[in-house]
Amino acid sequence: MPTTLDPLVFGRRVRHYRKVRGLTLDELSRRVGKPAPYLSMLENGKKEPRLGLINDLAVALDVPVGDLLEPEAPTPRDRLEVEIERIQRDQAYRELGLPYLKPSARIPDVALEHIVRLYAELRGRDAAVAFTRDEARAANAELRAEMKARGNYFGEIEAVAAEAVAAIDYQATGAMSKGDLNALARHFGFRLIRTGQLPPSTRAVADLKNRVIHVPGRDLLDPARARSVVLQTLGHFALGHREPRTFAEFLRQRVETNYFAGAVLIPEVAAVPFLQAAKAERNLSVEDVKDRFFVSYEMAAHRFTNLATEHLGLATHFVRSDEQGIIWKAYENNDVPFPKNSVGAIEGQRLCREWGTRRAFRSDARYAIHYQYTDTSRGTYWCATFVEEDREPPAAITTGVRFEDAKWFRGWDTDRHSVSRCPDGDCCRRPPEELAARWEGLVWPSVRPNSHVLAAMPVETVPGVDMLEILEFLEAHDQSEAVE
Repeated sequence: MPTTLDPLVFGRRVRHYRKVRGLTLDELSRRVGKPAPYLSMLENGKKEPRLGLINDLAVALDVPVGDLLEPEAPTPRDRLEVEIERIQRDQAYRELGLPYLKPSARIPDVALEHIVRLYAELRGRDAAVAFTRDEARAANAELRAEMKARGNYFGEIEAVAAEAVAAIDYQATGAMSKGDLNALARHFGFRLIRTGQLPPSTRAVADLKNRVIHVPGRDLLDPARARSVVLQTLGHFALGHREPRTFAEFLRQRVETNYFAGAVLIPEVAAVPFLQAAKAERNLSVEDVKDRFFVSYEMAAHRFTNLATEHLGLATHFVRSDEQGIIWKAYENNDVPFPKNSVGAIEGQRLCREWGTRRAFRSDARYAIHYQYTDTSRGTYWCATFVEEDREPPAAITTGVRFEDAKWFRGWDTDRHSVSRCPDGDCCRRPPEELAARWEGLVWPSVRPNSHVLAAMPVETVPGVDMLEILEFLEAHDQSEAVE
């Protein structure tokens, strides 16, 4: 069931079942106690129903409530009409100044298909030209601000994940098995297919025609990450996602599906008591979450931030960075001073070399957990960093809290301590005056080329995906071996 109701799709489903039952609007009106003009607006997607009316409609039409709430229009024609309505509500379409086009029965399907396809192509070209890297970063900064305001806790996704695991009788006491994954896929109407080699730009490919999801063979992806990939793919369908129309929508969907995967692999019902018991013993550790639920350290760290503020009363920060200190992902609601660009984006910025997430790479604890306190312009923070060496490039995964909250964590008693004055004052990227003076005018570094320097990211709504490559793959893999 989708997390939000789409009035357009809901209205089409009501109209479809009304006609299947041979009812007029007046007859349905008498059954549910609502005026026929109101029901007409409901069927046209111009009104949102209350919960009580949804139940009344289900009874009147003799269908399960779930059938009315399905996230897809009931017929191919309905799907076209819904898409035409969405197109005409788009700001870019309204700016064309065209009169409203009612997709009446007199307009053949092929004409509607032409309009939908042509508009999608024109919108895609406009987005590719207009969307710049700064706009992408601005969209990301806006999403991060929402995550901070919510404590990185999405109750509506927790509910969908809990319903999914309950549907397959998963006991939620430890790692999800391959059998559990298959059961979950079947719950959403899919089969999992193991494939020797996926298109290079993908981690999984969902074939909606045959209702299968192609995943890498067991030798290509370690089991912990493989489960995450499968669940992120299923998350799109569990959460009722549609094809993203903007990069901001693409970003939000990625965050939501990653959250869904974590909420299934580390269920709230099992994780919260586990974490609360660890806090009571002053022995909180992301590593224990990783081992208990058989997930990657990064997934365990993400999930900890989902639950820490809501259930443990702890404000946290999370960062994934490389050996050069470049931030790939980050989150905070404890005011840790992450570096930001002019639009407030964190990703792509360089961390201070005094932070634990960078010191871990040259630490004697590189292959264990690097614990550290760091004094900053906003106070002292404690953090735990684990270097995932099996990534390319290797990544440092860090979670941290303010000084006063460190007492609840394993490693609070570390004697590692540093001082960071970034981004203000003389710090890691400002050489001492004496050293700078000795080498002034005598240095010319040759910069390593990076393909992203001139890239106008993104040029597609879903960046980096080669659709021709994917369609050719699907054509060639109808008979792939099913996952056991």
